[in-house]
Amino acid sequence: MKRKMEIKGIARDTLYFILEASRSTLPVEFAGLLRAEDGVITEVIMLPGTESSSKSALVRLYMLPNMRIAGSVHSHPSSNIRPSSADLIFFSKTGDYHIIAGLPFDERSWTCYDRTGSQRDLPVLDVDVEEDEDWFD
Repeated sequence: MKRKMEIKGIARDTLYFILEASRSTLPVEFAGLLRAEDGVITEVIMLPGTESSSKSALVRLYMLPNMRIAGSVHSHPSSNIRPSSADLIFFSKTGDYHIIAGLPFDERSWTCYDRTGSQRDLPVLDVDVEEDEDWFD
């Protein structure tokens, strides 16, 4: 039985990276997976083979190395940050913390959801993000 990952929040620098990556990939969606260290989301993992368009992003989960992930992140190239039915299917396969960012890609234009698509609180934390050489489980 897999133990549930307890998340305290997301590092501010990681959120800024997500928002900037989302802005810079317009008009296509940005997508990645979220990794946590000591209960704080600190990394965005971008898998090889990920395909993006202005309507969707396809993350090739079979490319994921043997590591635990907290969830996913992707952008919507509009201000609609509600999950689609395709998003909900993806959420059910990839952890329990899922961020969708939308225009204008600022600190108020993103939401975190659980695997069922219900909004969940994800505090933004001012923590130092350190490089970790041993990130495989």
